[in-house]
Amino acid sequence: MDKKDPFRIKQDGHIVWMTFNKPEKLNAMDFAFFEGIAGHFEKFDKDPEIRAVIINAEGKSFTAGLDLMEAGDILGNGSAGSRDTTRIKILELQESMNIIERCRKPVIAAVHGHCIGGGVDLLCACDIRIASKDAIFSIRETRMAIIADLGTLQRLPHIIGDGWFRELALTGRDFSAKEALQTGFITRLCEDREELEREAGNIALSISENPPLAVQGVKDVILFSRDNGVYPGLKYVAQKNSAVLPSEDLIEAVGAFLEKRKPVFKGQ
Repeated sequence: MDKKDPFRIKQDGHIVWMTFNKPEKLNAMDFAFFEGIAGHFEKFDKDPEIRAVIINAEGKSFTAGLDLMEAGDILGNGSAGSRDTTRIKILELQESMNIIERCRKPVIAAVHGHCIGGGVDLLCACDIRIASKDAIFSIRETRMAIIADLGTLQRLPHIIGDGWFRELALTGRDFSAKEALQTGFITRLCEDREELEREAGNIALSISENPPLAVQGVKDVILFSRDNGVYPGLKYVAQKNSAVLPSEDLIEAVGAFLEKRKPVFKGQ
């Protein structure tokens, strides 16, 4: 494993910044990257003090995507055994994206420069995506004789709709931050990286000031409803609310409203 940690982690109150920190390699996604994602997000999920996570990057690019030099190591020699090893490795890499989506804490991606291939897989697993005007995206695998296999083909249609998704996935073409905003892939377009980080911080702060159990419950219900449908989702949220209400945070919300003050939520 690369001795240099691919990430820089900084906590500011209830918000954690995870910064891709290998700019000399355009933040290419090698095996250490995927292992680090899984390890860090397990900690983020368990830490009660963390209420939102921001992912950003150092250098010219958010990420150039999968490190193709390392990726060649999992292709094997073409035998049945090596092909099964490849399948297992792909499932392991998928899990490092899945853990982002499953993290109870909302995840915001703040993108600048190029975000290619595996980077789009990662963004699809995040809850909110914003970008600076210089951002360029691509489901580049199609042009590289690969089927994108870390979540883009499964998650992106739910984010931008089937029409836009099929065009971008089948052509593998680059698309700009402006087009990403038009399709709904990102929700905010920022002038530069300074504004990008400021906006990401503001969104995370707004989330972190809400009752944390309610926020985590909303994310849980969103994912359940997407995967199971409207009516199962309605039954699920009824059960969810009956299990958590009333709560200390609800009493605090009502009290703060009546007293015309800002509420302080503790996740209780």
